[in-house]
Formats: sequence, C-alpha cells, structure tokens
Amino acid sequence: MEPEEFDSDVLRQFVLAFKKGKLKPIVKSQPVPKNNKGPVKVVVGNTFDTIVMDPKNDVLIEFYAPWCGHCKKLEPVYTELGKKYKNEKNLVIAKMDATANDVTNDRYKVEGFPTIYFAPRDKKNNPIKFEGGDRDLEHLSKFIEEHATKLSRTKEEL
Repeated sequence: MEPEEFDSDVLRQFVLAFKKGKLKPIVKSQPVPKNNKGPVKVVVGNTFDTIVMDPKNDVLIEFYAPWCGHCKKLEPVYTELGKKYKNEKNLVIAKMDATANDVTNDRYKVEGFPTIYFAPRDKKNNPIKFEGGDRDLEHLSKFIEEHATKLSRTKEEL
C-alpha cells in the first residue's frame, strides 16, 4: 500500500480490495530481458512464474548474487551446462539475480549463494535442491540426468 494521503477511508478501501483479491503484489524485478536466446535463460521477478513454473518444462535454476565469488566461479561452468543441453526442448537452464529480484514461490528458499534448484515439470512445488556435489559440469549434468522427466537420449558427439 503506497497511498498519497493516508486516512481511515484509504485503509478501508485497501482492506476491502485485498479481501476481494483485487490487489496485485508488488514484485521486485529487473526489466524483462529483450533478448533471452542464450544457453542460459535470464529469469527476473516478473518472469519467474512463466519460466520456472512452466508445467511444460523441467527447469534448473541458479539463484546468484553478482558480488558472490562462488557465483563468479560457477558462471563459465553454468554457461557450458546451458550449451550442453541447449537442444533439449523440455529442459531450461536458467539463472536469477536473487539480490535484484523477488522469488515469487516460497518453495524456492535462497539462503546462500549460489543456490541451485531443479524444478521438474510435473512437480513445480517440490523443487529439488542441488546439495553436496561439486559445482562442476560433471556433477551438475549428473544431477540433471537423475531428475529430468523427459530428456532425449542422444549420444554425445565425439
């Protein structure tokens, strides 16, 4: 609620609108990227639901902070991961600056950086947190292969 003038009538109207479900939450969000065609999709507060919660796709999402040393170290590995799976129609490799955007689903808790979740297309409200493995191409790929619901099983080119 951000009224220009505040009195009991303004508060009453706000509460009534809230009870009727007519209010939209204010979501902290960077602008939606104009070009989001790279191997790693950029998610912002306003696109979290349309990209991460899309029931047609599995999504691996990294929540990062631009100042985080571990995140900077992960960046080239994560880009390589995106390239490895770029031809998978039902898998999205994504990242979100969690310092500049709100995560609009409480199931995706970000308590440190980077935080990585796998959101299976059929279980969006039960994401699987990547924990305990090295954040390298081999372990992240194994994590995807283990949890993906629909990967095309093509042999890697030599």
